[in-house]
Amino acid sequence: MTVTLRREGAIGVLTLDRPEVFNCLNLETLVAMRGLIAEVGRDRDIRALIVTGAGDKAFCSGADLKERRAMPQQQVQIYIQTIRDTFTELEKLPKPVIAAINGLALGGGTELALSCDLRIMSDTAQMGLTETSLGIIPGAGGTQRLPRLVGKGIAKELIFTARRVHPEEALAIGLVNRVVPPEELMPTAFALAGQIADNAPIALAQAKFAIDLGLEVDLASGLMLESNAYQLLVSTKDRLEGLEAFSQKRKPVYRGE
Repeated sequence: MTVTLRREGAIGVLTLDRPEVFNCLNLETLVAMRGLIAEVGRDRDIRALIVTGAGDKAFCSGADLKERRAMPQQQVQIYIQTIRDTFTELEKLPKPVIAAINGLALGGGTELALSCDLRIMSDTAQMGLTETSLGIIPGAGGTQRLPRLVGKGIAKELIFTARRVHPEEALAIGLVNRVVPPEELMPTAFALAGQIADNAPIALAQAKFAIDLGLEVDLASGLMLESNAYQLLVSTKDRLEGLEAFSQKRKPVYRGE
């Protein structure tokens, strides 16, 4: 398998498993990844997802350039559409997704991390949208997601220069949420995912929807989105469980109902 999915309680772990080629993305891997993302979406028991790479050298080094060089132009177009759609499906999962960046995350690897909700980076890792140095531009969402995260000026600098971003800078510009030593990466990701998974899954899905879509509209429309998302939660059993648990001074048990 070029990509795997395992479950630890309410947490899923999606792992790119091609360490011998720095977990680069060939067409086979993308197709398998799309299938597993859909599986996560259907699995009510998974309440948070961690995405990472096998080994200690790379999170994901982007497109499999060896495969790409051998592709006819029409096949390249299919590949680009597939990688873009795969990352969009990951971004739209109604569950929080954490990128555990364990090594190189270049080109499509950074774009993969950008399609996650949160990013935790090893202090030995590197990120970067390096496509302009190869005569192309980021084609899997990088030109759109990066400026929304770090601002237009910084995004333009990083894309125009194609330079690599080291952990200290990544944290300073808001590209990642946390930087930790390599041995603390997965424990930190699991701890954060666990905190998230303790909360009401329908509320998490609505919060994610309201934040993501609200950023694309004016404030008044965003407030309307928030209000509609809130109203969907009023009739849920989880909301009543939250109130009951609060009054009884106990931890709530949410069932996604």
